[in-house]
Amino acid sequence: MNSKYLQTLEFHKILRRLAEHSSFSAGWELAVNLAPSSDMEEVRRRQKETTEARYLLKTRPGLSLSGASDIREKVERAEKGAVLLPTELLDIRNTLSCGRALRNSILRLKACLPNLSLTASAIEDCPHIISEIGRCINEKGEVVDSASKELARIRREIKITRERLLNRLEKIVTSPENTSFLQETFITQRSGRYVIPLKADFKGRIPGIVHDLSASGATIFIEPIATLELGNLLRELELEEKKEVNRLLSSLSSLVAEEGRKIKRMVEALAELDLTLAKAKYAEEIEGVEPELVPFRRKCEEHPGSTIRLKKARHPLLDPEKVVPIDVHLSDDYFILVITGPNTGGKTVSLKTVGLLSLMAQAGMHIPADEGSALSVFSGIYADIGEEQSIEQSLSTFSSHMTNIINILRMADERSLVILDDLGAGTDPSEGSSLAQALLLHLLRRRITTFVATHYPELKVFAHATTGIENACVEFDVETLSPTYKLSIGLPGRSNALEIAERLGLRPEIVEEARNLMSPRELETEELLLDIRRAHEEAIKEREEAKRARQEAEELKRELEERLRELKVSRREILQVAREEARRELRAVKEELRGIRARLRAASFEEELIKQSEEKLEEMERRTAPPEPIPSLSLREPISVGDTVSIKRLGITGEVISLSEDGAEVQAGRFRLKARLEDLEKTTSTIRGDFLPSASFHTSPGLEIDLRGQTVEEALPRLDKYLDDSYLAELPFVRVIHGKGEGILRRAVREMLNGHPLVESHRPGEEHEGGDGVTVVKLTS
Repeated sequence: MNSKYLQTLEFHKILRRLAEHSSFSAGWELAVNLAPSSDMEEVRRRQKETTEARYLLKTRPGLSLSGASDIREKVERAEKGAVLLPTELLDIRNTLSCGRALRNSILRLKACLPNLSLTASAIEDCPHIISEIGRCINEKGEVVDSASKELARIRREIKITRERLLNRLEKIVTSPENTSFLQETFITQRSGRYVIPLKADFKGRIPGIVHDLSASGATIFIEPIATLELGNLLRELELEEKKEVNRLLSSLSSLVAEEGRKIKRMVEALAELDLTLAKAKYAEEIEGVEPELVPFRRKCEEHPGSTIRLKKARHPLLDPEKVVPIDVHLSDDYFILVITGPNTGGKTVSLKTVGLLSLMAQAGMHIPADEGSALSVFSGIYADIGEEQSIEQSLSTFSSHMTNIINILRMADERSLVILDDLGAGTDPSEGSSLAQALLLHLLRRRITTFVATHYPELKVFAHATTGIENACVEFDVETLSPTYKLSIGLPGRSNALEIAERLGLRPEIVEEARNLMSPRELETEELLLDIRRAHEEAIKEREEAKRARQEAEELKRELEERLRELKVSRREILQVAREEARRELRAVKEELRGIRARLRAASFEEELIKQSEEKLEEMERRTAPPEPIPSLSLREPISVGDTVSIKRLGITGEVISLSEDGAEVQAGRFRLKARLEDLEKTTSTIRGDFLPSASFHTSPGLEIDLRGQTVEEALPRLDKYLDDSYLAELPFVRVIHGKGEGILRRAVREMLNGHPLVESHRPGEEHEGGDGVTVVKLTS
């Protein structure tokens, strides 16, 4: 990606906001230098990493790299033989500890974080360094006494010697004989030696070595001869202490140097993880989603095969409370979009939104848009936006734009995205319009995906009449005299100058005269735009009516489903009562048989008693005989729309909603099934979309299961049992509700369904079924 065009689209501002979410300098450096990739697999990997990082932060909200720092320079100095300071060694220990903790947290969730786990695996543990630095240096950055036996001995002797020295000095300064000679009765230090302040006039009264003189010259600081030997001993011990501390620091620095390569690799891995976590935090801030990445697929000879589908896309640098979301999409019929509309209406913002979101996606960042947004991975993204006059080169606005466009045309190819703002501006309108059309035709012939903003009305007609190019506009509210910032695709912008002038109070005759002075071509253009607008509004009206009809159908379907549920409950209650009655009858039979056996034994098998027993058994047999089966109509009876039928091979019933020569469409509950006429049997059953009871009756687990809010580990066993129960209950279809979220649970569910022996096929839900947050599963028969 060319940095010039990233700058034009203000991608550097996005990176600065991203870097604010990093935890240490190495991650910050990666963030501000992040570049979009044009490799599909690399972009997919980056996107998955960001999705996994969002999951990790939700699962481990306290996770942080705040203890890490970029210690690579310190490690390199150690490798060259330098002795590191205690604070520097403490930084290394803290960074190693932070890396170990992060690595362990990620690897515990390896099944859910496969991409992050690969990066975390590069963090090699150095427990001996962490332990040794922690043993020798405390949190204040001080080498502790217990770091070595020798250091402990030296410091004990220093303590004893210092106490003896201070006691002797204390006696000197508090002695009545010396009070008149001293400036103050305190003990201080000069050049590392303990001294007392003596008045200059009494020099020599207390024998000693002069170490310093006050600024006024009135006081001299002497080390008494009486304490000189103790002072020398203390100084020798302090030098021994310094030497031992240096030896310990040198040893620790050597440990670091030995593992230098490993430690630097760990810092690089931590920086990558810090960058990925920063992407996740930024995605949460902008309420971003992982876009679907769609490969270039040649839809026809004239189309490059690019995909741009942005739903409720928001410019990431604008105030989220004020920004107006836009829907942007390309289709199989066009790959060049011409946006028209008034100044400050949002044309440039729309262009930058498309460019910035494409760059963000290819950098592995989630984009501020709604679920279902999709983008292709472009080989290059080029933009010519805004005023770019070059005073140094004495270029006009037009010349500057043309220089940019020439460079873009030289670099762009079929897999590029080109964004051009105010195309053809800065010169004569007639020439500018013709040049703009010629440039669009050139881009069209080269099959380059292009977004253009323009003021020229001729381009609206040109776009409407040219295959492969589509109009779009940013709307202007004439009532409020302000732009709405909404983007409408398929609808060119209208000139509102006369309407605005009229609203502002310009005299009607002046406005009318202005209309009369407009050229016939301009009037034709405006009339064409008006026709297009009417057609667009009618299409919207029809779509709204269709939406209302669909909602009514959905409501009716819900009512019927509720009635079906009530019928199921009633059926279960009836079956339960029947079973209880049968059990009572059976108990009664057993009691009768026991009584008969007792009486037979007592009566020694008398003939009359045997006859009575046989009559009793016949009576009980009649009472426990099974009910006659529900009669069904003959298959030969013709089937009509509205009939209730049984689909024999599935064992379910439903209502015929349409007929054709080779079969019928049957509504069974919420499902529509196609079946051959020979597989249908007309029935009088009033229970639709359910199964008739059989000897091996299994309770239905319901037509759907809700797994939202569960982890993958919790959800998959539940789903497996649910599929078993649904199969035993002979359900043909079921719905699995997993939600949208980051998509981790959705992918896990669909991967399980792919290899499940009871699943014949599955598909994402339609919009009215819950969209991509639901998977509809067809079970094997």
